[in-house]
Amino acid sequence: MRYSFLIKAMVAVALVTAFDRLFPSDMAGAVVGAFGGLWLAGLVAVRSDVRRDHRACIALVAAALFVTSLIDDPGLLGWTMFWCALSLAALLPRATRFDDAWRWAVRLALHGVSSGVQPIHDLRRALRSPRAQRPSVRATLAVLAFPLVGAGLFLALFAAANPVIASALAGIPLPSLWHILVWVIVGCAVWPSLRPSAVVLRVAARLPDPEPALPGTSLPSVLIALALFNALFAVQNLLDVAFLWSGGSLPAGMTQTEYVHRGAYPLIVTALIAGVMALAMLRPGSASERHPWARRMVVLWVAQNLVLVASSVWRTIDYVQTSMLTEWRIAALAWMALVATGLATICWRIVKGRSARWLVNWNAAAALLVLTPCTFLDLGAIAATWNVRHQAPAAVDLCYLNGVSDGALLALIELERRPMDGATRDRVLFVRQLVLGRLDARQSVWQTWTPRGARRLARAKAALGPAFHPIWPVDGDSGRACDGSRYQSASVTHP
Repeated sequence: MRYSFLIKAMVAVALVTAFDRLFPSDMAGAVVGAFGGLWLAGLVAVRSDVRRDHRACIALVAAALFVTSLIDDPGLLGWTMFWCALSLAALLPRATRFDDAWRWAVRLALHGVSSGVQPIHDLRRALRSPRAQRPSVRATLAVLAFPLVGAGLFLALFAAANPVIASALAGIPLPSLWHILVWVIVGCAVWPSLRPSAVVLRVAARLPDPEPALPGTSLPSVLIALALFNALFAVQNLLDVAFLWSGGSLPAGMTQTEYVHRGAYPLIVTALIAGVMALAMLRPGSASERHPWARRMVVLWVAQNLVLVASSVWRTIDYVQTSMLTEWRIAALAWMALVATGLATICWRIVKGRSARWLVNWNAAAALLVLTPCTFLDLGAIAATWNVRHQAPAAVDLCYLNGVSDGALLALIELERRPMDGATRDRVLFVRQLVLGRLDARQSVWQTWTPRGARRLARAKAALGPAFHPIWPVDGDSGRACDGSRYQSASVTHP
């Protein structure tokens, strides 16, 4: 067995040990980024091929960028982006070229799945090492088995005979079954990046091009379908122009709010399905792909889908203005922008005859440009600030701000400075103090401390001045709802 295997095994054990020390209970602080940095350093240390490959170096820089976002304020998106960049760095030196984002998405998925298989496979290979290779794991175990078993037997007998030895052994903390399970899971997650499976690369390389196929897409059926689809989409878009964009009068019994709020997300799903169908109807080499009228009608249909996406954006913005902004609605608007980009690239591909690889890579690049800034932004804080600045104090959803937690702290401090009635002020002060107490409690524990939380706490202290008292409200959560309102005790009427 090569010594590189032992070195990688030692690095894996060191990373598991670091995980155990960094995350004794909570996994919500800057230590998440610290563990990511250690994992990245371990990969660079044991993989010389990663250090020599310029493509892997680019992925390493991206992983380091996401480590900084995890240190500042960890989140699921930031960790996912970090893992993808780290896995790319681990796999790229084993690949001859970067073909397309579709196959690499499959490689990353298989790489993640291999976490449960690759460590067992490598361990079995190590145990079956040829005798010519020294030292083998089997030979090492054979040498150590007798002295270790014998020493354990005598130690057990001495512990039974000597209370001092028994007391010393009892003071040694033993890991629980849960701790051992966590160690195994972390080790299995780390190991494939140190020794990636060759099967991952071979399977993805044999995948066909990402060209969707649908039954019944002959030239006559495509022409008829495109005529029908364009007519249906024209009706929907004309209705949106008449009622949504122009504000025309709706039929009796239907309100503008009902018309606007009903179709934002279904229309996006419609546009996605239409995009896939457009690609399927104009597959390279098909009769419809060479037919001029089929190409024109597909381009017209894609253009109508872009209008549909614009209507969805309008609906969402109108819904935000009449209700409130949330982080999910910000994400929905970003998703709609990506859908619009995808439709535009589909249209460009049809006009210019681009390949499926070109289409996938451009859309993957667009997604990367959107998701990367989101790992550094607090969308909840952005939504909370918008709501406070664009709504009356009594109309602000304090339950939502309470759920956003410390991201809404500065918005709550800004809100309490505005004029409002006494009951609303009491609720705002309660929720603000609740959020402030949570943040201060998290920042006082090193496992949950974050630089972003420290900056927020400092800004809150500067804004509140003498009123800065990061303590939990006196009456706690028991007598209050999530918006700070007091529960009304039910009165019982006796005859």
